[in-house]
Amino acid sequence: MLQNTGKLAGQTLFITGASRGIGKAIALKAAKDGANVVIAAKTAQVHPKLPGTIYTAAEEIEALGGKALPCIVDVRDEKQIGEAVERAVQKFGGIDILVNNASAINLTGTLETSMKKVDLMLGVNLRGTYLTSKLCIPHLLKSKNPHILNLSPPLNLNPIWFKNHTAYTMAKYGMSMCVLGMAEEFRGSIAVNALWPKTAIHTAAMDMIGGAEVGKQCRNVDIMSDAAYAIFGKPPSYTGNFVIDEEILKTEGIKDFDIYAVAPGNALLPDFFLDEAEALVQNMGDQVVIPVVKGSATTGGPIAETFNIIKGVLNPDVVKSTGGVYRFDLSGEHAGVWFIDMKNGGGSAGSGEPPVKADVIMTMDSADFTKMFAGKLKPTMAFMTGKLMIKGDMSLAIKMEKMMSMMKSKL
Repeated sequence: MLQNTGKLAGQTLFITGASRGIGKAIALKAAKDGANVVIAAKTAQVHPKLPGTIYTAAEEIEALGGKALPCIVDVRDEKQIGEAVERAVQKFGGIDILVNNASAINLTGTLETSMKKVDLMLGVNLRGTYLTSKLCIPHLLKSKNPHILNLSPPLNLNPIWFKNHTAYTMAKYGMSMCVLGMAEEFRGSIAVNALWPKTAIHTAAMDMIGGAEVGKQCRNVDIMSDAAYAIFGKPPSYTGNFVIDEEILKTEGIKDFDIYAVAPGNALLPDFFLDEAEALVQNMGDQVVIPVVKGSATTGGPIAETFNIIKGVLNPDVVKSTGGVYRFDLSGEHAGVWFIDMKNGGGSAGSGEPPVKADVIMTMDSADFTKMFAGKLKPTMAFMTGKLMIKGDMSLAIKMEKMMSMMKSKL
């Protein structure tokens, strides 16, 4: 791991969404140097599903030697951000580094995404980043080490990264466009960069999106905090970069990346928006699971044979451990609608609509369906290349992996 050098001692970091996850990890890394950290986040009281508050984060920061200022902030609220910025300046004398980490995610297609969700993602990701930057920049211009770091991806216009979650991509790319524009606008005065992980990062939010199993294929938050720390050591001339965590850490001399793995030795889940993600998936083992989004074959033929095998592996234990109803909308040579009910009774499967409303809808070509259940097409690759779309409960989509594993020896 990247060692602290003390270079951030006495500097003030304003970090949005710092009560947990990557934001808090960056805060704790800076605290080890003796930095001042403004925790600008919404969680003031314990959340029923997510760990940590701005106050517990403040305690951890101070326990490591830093100074903390917890501020209740919704980044969509200009008044709250403005007040937090003024409090930071009054308490610490200025702001040296802004980390735009707060983000909202909803991985659904256009028809399934409510305008409330669209407004949330655009409000937090795009508007919140722009607004917080705007209010911090006057103070950053007075700093000797001014940095803005947005946790956002490279601007990759490959349609694959839009087709299944257009609204989220638009909102996330809005953060990246802030980097592109502000880096040029303040070139020579403020370093403005983006940081994005090469692989999925294990956070509480990831557990909520993909289920607990996905954590085994993630790296921990330390790789992102180490990468951010490396960026903060660069001069203001280092600007306009879309940095990938692993790549910058290699330039810092890090060679062993297993230290960042949640479960060393397991295949790692590639993150969104990277060209090399497809190549990375090709090297993965069969144990890959997917936190993904969006979801018509004739009776008979390979699809019917596959479902006959599925019926054979259904049992009350499988139903109890899964608790989901799946619908498959298949196109191509064996087009049709099929279902698997792993929620009711001893389970059932067959052609046509499921007996009750489906929790998950999967859409793909019938030939790819057969390959996937035979273990010849990795689900992650199917999703990454646009061959698989899933709509509904993503944690249930991941549980389908267990069914596939049970069937491999029978196909």
